[in-house]
Amino acid sequence: MSGKDHKKEEYKKVEKERISAFEPPTFILGMVLSVLSAIICMQIIAKVGVTPNTSIIGAIVAMVIARIPMQSFSKFRSLERQNLIQTTVSAAGFSAANCGFLAVSIFFILGETSFIMPMAIGSLIGVVISIFVVGTIYDSSIFPAEAAWPPGVATAQAIQAGDEGGSKAKRLLQGLILGAVGSHFNLPAAGIGIVFIANIFSMAGLGIGLILRGYSTIIFNGLDLGTTYIPHGIMIGAGVMALLQSLKSIFGSSKDDEDKSVNYTQSDKKTKRNLGMGIGLFLLGALVLAIVSGIVTEMSAGKFILWLIWATFSSIAAMLLVGMAAMQSGWFPGFAITTIFMTIGIFFKFPVIPLALLTGYVTSVGPCFADMGYDLKTGWILRGEGKDKEYELYGRKQQVIIEIIGGIVGVLVVMLTMNIYFGSDLMPPVSRVFATTVSAGADIDLMRTLLIWAIPGAVLQLIFGSKKMVGVLFATGLLINNPIYGIGVLAAVVVRLIFGTEFMEIRDAGLIAGDGLYGFFSALIKAMF
Repeated sequence: MSGKDHKKEEYKKVEKERISAFEPPTFILGMVLSVLSAIICMQIIAKVGVTPNTSIIGAIVAMVIARIPMQSFSKFRSLERQNLIQTTVSAAGFSAANCGFLAVSIFFILGETSFIMPMAIGSLIGVVISIFVVGTIYDSSIFPAEAAWPPGVATAQAIQAGDEGGSKAKRLLQGLILGAVGSHFNLPAAGIGIVFIANIFSMAGLGIGLILRGYSTIIFNGLDLGTTYIPHGIMIGAGVMALLQSLKSIFGSSKDDEDKSVNYTQSDKKTKRNLGMGIGLFLLGALVLAIVSGIVTEMSAGKFILWLIWATFSSIAAMLLVGMAAMQSGWFPGFAITTIFMTIGIFFKFPVIPLALLTGYVTSVGPCFADMGYDLKTGWILRGEGKDKEYELYGRKQQVIIEIIGGIVGVLVVMLTMNIYFGSDLMPPVSRVFATTVSAGADIDLMRTLLIWAIPGAVLQLIFGSKKMVGVLFATGLLINNPIYGIGVLAAVVVRLIFGTEFMEIRDAGLIAGDGLYGFFSALIKAMF
């Protein structure tokens, strides 16, 4: 047998290895890298304002370690071990920066430092619940494994290309170089790559929204959409409609629909049950947060019950909406969607502290749900795209376990290091926005604007349906001031319509990975110096 044939045979042997999340080498390496990922991502979000997806970083580190010429590191040539490493690394980075650090910083800015630790506990609860829930409803009719989940595809293709070499590696390298160069010149390389993986309607809606927001003063004769709540209203309408559409597809399914759902590893019946369990867990989490923070005594019984109901609904709704957007486009509009539920909470006249706690709790659920979806997509591809159901379910379970552990590590790192950042006045810019908003109070004109513009948002989402998420992605674009990204996305949409996607296979993943890697290291350098 030739060396090449031997390698192929070895690949076949490890392809279906059942690797436990607690296997010592994988677990220990994952924990070390998770701590580093959490610290780095906190530094980046505090100084740069955004956090890169660290999945590809974890995957590359695992691939490099696998090539160390020592027997103890040869185990990491296993694709599933590399997958578990990238899963825990990305979980720690996301939970630390986008969830825990963002949530606790709200209270430091408000000057209410006694609530920082209760908020950290609440954030930890939200992170764990959201990761657990996505593990139970992934590969269902509302979150199918075969959907886009673009960053997950990019990570899987990078791991496969690194393992197999040849033409795949060449295509990936081409994409990596182009992605890095594009990122250097502030071109939307990742967005272009995502267009060739994601739903084309979703991406078109996102692109149009980005352009309208970025050039609104020109298009609308001086009106700056960024200074209005029109985008928020459209998001509310689109979001509510998307939730109704999804719930209808699950809870309104007929017997024929149930029969069709056997193609998924999670049937509609199981999904209904698991969503109900998710609601119960979020309610319990909100109750624990209320008790440890002491806000039970700050509100009347009626107001407290309303707070519990709204915190529960906002959490499950935000999680599902962020997950749907992430699934179709690779974007997770956690900030935008949290803002909507926070704004409505203002009109319920919740006191500042309960409102801030609600905001931190809700903001902790969406990012980790999206990240877990990406990671499970990576695993689904590496494990053979669900062809061996038993093997897929085992691998998915291990990913959920190690993602939960990574998420816990991320929030614990926040608890242990946050005072260092606070002492240097380093906090996520989004936290300052949340703190300012919860202190502002209600405005009846604002509510009127939200309700009026919710109508076109709902209509747009209704027309294109829940599978395309055009309404939600259009609203997401309106909430983000990045017109160059929108131009790149729409240009890529046109190219895809004319030439198809075949010529971009693997290269699209390279663009996403190259953009992410360059963005990560450039942001890291900025954060350090």
